[in-house]
This record gives sequence, C-alpha cells and structure tokens, in this order.
Amino acid sequence: MPKGLSKRQSQILSLVQEHGTCSIATLADSLNVSFETIRRDIKPLIETREVLKRHGSIALPHELGEAPFERRLREHFAAKRAIARRAARMIEDGDSLMLDTGTTTSIFARELLKKRNLTVVTNSSDIARTLATVNGNKVYMAGGELNGSNGAAFGPSAIAFAASFHVRHAVISIGALDADFGPSDSYLAEAEFARMVLSRGENRIMISDSSKFGKTALIKVCDFKDINRLITDGIPDDKLSAALQAAGVSVNVVAH
Repeated sequence: MPKGLSKRQSQILSLVQEHGTCSIATLADSLNVSFETIRRDIKPLIETREVLKRHGSIALPHELGEAPFERRLREHFAAKRAIARRAARMIEDGDSLMLDTGTTTSIFARELLKKRNLTVVTNSSDIARTLATVNGNKVYMAGGELNGSNGAAFGPSAIAFAASFHVRHAVISIGALDADFGPSDSYLAEAEFARMVLSRGENRIMISDSSKFGKTALIKVCDFKDINRLITDGIPDDKLSAALQAAGVSVNVVAH
C-alpha cells in the first residue's frame, strides 16, 4: 500500500483491487460509512492516480485500459505536484504561457486552475481540456499529427503554429538531464516542440523531478543557456549544479 493512507483508504484500495471496479454505494455499504465520507476518502486516491474515477464508481487504472501517459502521470506524483505548485506561484492572473506536453506540465496545468484570464498556448489536448472554458482563460492549441499515447499534436504545422506566438512564460518538461549533454528527450517530435516553446517565452522554465538527473535520452532539447530557471525536487549533484550555474540558470528546489 502507498504510504500515508488512512486505515479506511487502505480498505478502499483493497476492495477495488479485489473487484477491479467498485461503486460509491458498494464502498459505503461495505465500510458502513456515508457516501460523503467515501467521496472525501477517495479524493486523494484519485489525485495520486491510485484509482480512476468513473460515474458513480472508482476503478484500478488497468481496469480502464490505462494509457502509458496516464501510467507515467502517477510516477513520482508527489514530487511532480510539489514542482507544479511552485511553478504556479510564478504565474499571475492575466499572464500568457506556452506549455509542451508532459506529465509534469499536465499537473502544472491543474495548478493553474487557481488563476484567472490566462492565455495558454499548447500542443497538449490534456492541458487544453484542463484550462479551456474556465476562469476567463483563452487557450490556443496547436494542430498536427495527434500522438495516441499522450494526446498531443506534433509535426511541422504544430511547430509553425507555436512560432507565431510570443508569451511571458515558456514552460517545458524533459525526459533526462545530464551535465554534459543537457536536457534531452526520447522522441524527436517532442524535443523539437519543446525547443520551439523555449524560443517563444520571456521567462524560460524547465520543470523536472530529480529522477531525471544524471540521465541522457536520444535527442538533445536545448542548451542550458536556453533556460532561465529549473524547478525540481532534489539538489543536483556538483557537476550538474556547476553546469547550471555556469549557464546562469536559477534552481528552485521544492520539498514534498
């Protein structure tokens, strides 16, 4: 069982693991508590993606055919949420932002629901759905070939679309971060779009949990000098810290 769960939350997870899917009514009856108590108990389980919400019920992710992106969203969730909350403190009502696709940027988008009148440019359908039609936001979504695993648009048309904007904050996530190679990703299209995002922002922010440190992926995204700030949950080692400092990158380390 994940750490930090109450006894009843552990019981809820056990029931869902036994049955695959459980209705709120079944959980309330099995644990002899009210519907509202069950809804309160399952809220953090849904937030951490231990279970997924359906109409009137909850299920294990694999029972609903969880996509790889959904699975990655649950990995290092506490760290990603802490990073997202710190990044959201930099955003003011009325700001303009460009975001690439990624699990950390998707969690960041959820933290932006506390802001108003944002202008958001993204290639991520998940981010667009999260922020569109709420709080007076304007959302512009790049078109192009849709990636089935993460619901994002890529290709020349997506790059050209992003190139026509200038925003206050450009925010990207990455797949790996190495002192010698720099930020990198496993997929060319994602690296190309992230590179374009950085080129369109006044404040260029990279958000990444520390599990990416000391690793390299296939495609280099950018040089350290192309970034103003790194927000992460762990202190980089001496070599990575020196590379970031030499490039003038501010590093914010958050607790979770």
